[in-house]
Amino acid sequence: MNLQMGEAMHRTVFPVLSIFVLTMLVLAAVAVAPVHAQNQTQNSAQGDPSQDKPAGFLPPPSAAAVKELPWLTEKPTPAKRPAAKKATAKPAPVDTKTATTVVPDKAKPEPKKKKKAKKKIVPAKKLFGAKTRAADLRPRAIGFYSKGCLAGAARLPDDGKAWQAMRLSRNRHWGHPKLVALLQRFATEVQEKDNWPGLLMGDIAQPRGGPMLTGHASHQIGLDADIWLTPMPNRKLTRKERENISATSMLAADKVNVNEHWKPGHVKILKRAASYRSVERILVHPAIKGKLCKEAGADRKWLYKVRPYWGHHYHFHIRMKCPAGSPGCRAQKPVRADDGCGKELTWWLKRVKPKPPPKVKPKKKKKKAKKRRPKTMDDLPAECRRVLAARSSTVEAALKRGK
Repeated sequence: MNLQMGEAMHRTVFPVLSIFVLTMLVLAAVAVAPVHAQNQTQNSAQGDPSQDKPAGFLPPPSAAAVKELPWLTEKPTPAKRPAAKKATAKPAPVDTKTATTVVPDKAKPEPKKKKKAKKKIVPAKKLFGAKTRAADLRPRAIGFYSKGCLAGAARLPDDGKAWQAMRLSRNRHWGHPKLVALLQRFATEVQEKDNWPGLLMGDIAQPRGGPMLTGHASHQIGLDADIWLTPMPNRKLTRKERENISATSMLAADKVNVNEHWKPGHVKILKRAASYRSVERILVHPAIKGKLCKEAGADRKWLYKVRPYWGHHYHFHIRMKCPAGSPGCRAQKPVRADDGCGKELTWWLKRVKPKPPPKVKPKKKKKKAKKRRPKTMDDLPAECRRVLAARSSTVEAALKRGK
């Protein structure tokens, strides 16, 4: 039944639709024809260039037709073009001959600012420690005992009748000629007058003074000398023995008294050293100062020169006054005239006496030790540059200066 109904509709509806379409086409043609005829008339009067067009040319529709049939001027929607692919950087060409990549030209980056190189600090002790001979200049002590240098130094001979120099490898037996002469006189007199076997000489100064590579803060201007408290043996020591033999300590276990190695002869040699006018002071351990105060006797004038200080229980330290002819030498503050056996000595003995350990050890925060800046040539007197740059004198000349 459905099939029959479809056939009936096909027979009736299709003819009706065909007639409707044809009618619409006719009406459109009728509406366009008058307008086209009018345009042709106007064009012929004005010399229409379309007359030159070939047969079959269809002129554009008139304004009236466009109003009635707007679909004639509608533009088709343009097809969307595929999105352009983003350009990717091509790999840099490779030079096959040199097998290196050729980098295309680009804007050069700004050069980085170079950091200023830190000025290298050269410690003065390295400069003075490298000098093996004295400066060939007029003898002078320059600066202070702990900040200066030495020009025209004399050299103490390694051996004498009344002395032997120790630790020869250090090359520290140089001093101002007046100090070297005084040490030789001192050694001879203690042997001849005080019945002392002789002196073992420790450090004096480097060939041109200045800060030392190791040890002493002073001994820089050739006016300081260390003398062992150990008596000189009755034979000549070998070079190896002079390097390895240890000095004898005079300090007892309680740190405030002397031990069994202390002899009456020690009092005599210290008194003789203090008796020289050119000697400004003598440094010893507080325990030794205390022993001298007890054994000095009635003559106590010389005791003021003997000063208590840390260490100095293996040796005693002689310091000479600034000599004449050394205007650049800076003197130390003079010591007090009293014998130094009162409050000052008591204060020192309290400082060196060992303290009993606490029952409960308190926890202390460890502080980072600050590194001390080493002395440079800028810290020393300007004249020390000349001393450092001067030509070297011969050893023979240096030995003669001390006589």
